[in-house]
Amino acid sequence: MERVNQTSSVSEFILLGLSSRPEDQKPLFALFFIMYVVTIAGNVLIILAIRSDTQLQTPMYFFLSILSFIDVCYTTTIVPKMLVNFLSKKKSISYAECMTQMYFFLAFANTESYLLAAMAIDRYVAICDPFHYVTTMSRRRCALLVTFSCSISHLHSLLLVLLINRLLFCDSNIIHHFLCDINPLLKLSCSSTLVNEIVINTEGLITLVSPFICVIISYLRILIAVLKIPSAAGKHKAFSTCGSHVTMVTLFYGSIIYVYFRPLSTYTIKDRVATVIYTVLSSMLNPFIYSLRNKDMKRGLRKLMSRRMS
Repeated sequence: MERVNQTSSVSEFILLGLSSRPEDQKPLFALFFIMYVVTIAGNVLIILAIRSDTQLQTPMYFFLSILSFIDVCYTTTIVPKMLVNFLSKKKSISYAECMTQMYFFLAFANTESYLLAAMAIDRYVAICDPFHYVTTMSRRRCALLVTFSCSISHLHSLLLVLLINRLLFCDSNIIHHFLCDINPLLKLSCSSTLVNEIVINTEGLITLVSPFICVIISYLRILIAVLKIPSAAGKHKAFSTCGSHVTMVTLFYGSIIYVYFRPLSTYTIKDRVATVIYTVLSSMLNPFIYSLRNKDMKRGLRKLMSRRMS
């Protein structure tokens, strides 16, 4: 374990990753390299299919294309450094690089959270108020929702990084994680983290819970509306338009709640595994979840492939 002068802050951190055993490094490298390639290829295909097919120029697919772009940025913030560290003896990351990674990691994670909420609103309007769907979910309003999602997420991320930056790390510089996240850094600090914890439990909680509550309310109202539909076929059609999104919401929010809605003292290796789910795994599964269960996306992808091959 590396120690530094106890009167000054560290200049770099050591990321222990998912495992410290040497025999695990190459298999983990191969696994995450494949996941990263699949994530990039799958999400880029989703974006290209939506952009090239006029029948996919709807609010739902507009949000999906932005979500795919965020997933590409999200994983690129995390995975390349992981891959380098899997093959490195000294798994170091500079202080500045650590703060930068944390800023973009938090910003993209929160943007994804707000985009999932926007997509839930879109499904609510489509099912509960279909006659006003075109006017309610206009191009301008969709653009405003995306702009708001990005703006509030980056401001939230900036606040948390600035608060982390004021802390001292003067004992150990070993981070028990594969990325620079808030909880392991707070546990590592040798100065008071009271202000950080208050902000996380107030502003952070509001920022994270607000879109989740929006999703819950949207789907409760969708459920009530669908249950009023007399025919079984009508109910199935309505539910099928939400299935992919519900799967993504469950995967994303379920793992985030497990990691962040528990006391800091209970942070363990299980939290690292849960972080993999809402960062790398959900971004990789996004293209499959939305394309394999969606006839329009399948058609769009077939058109894109045939156009590229001709």
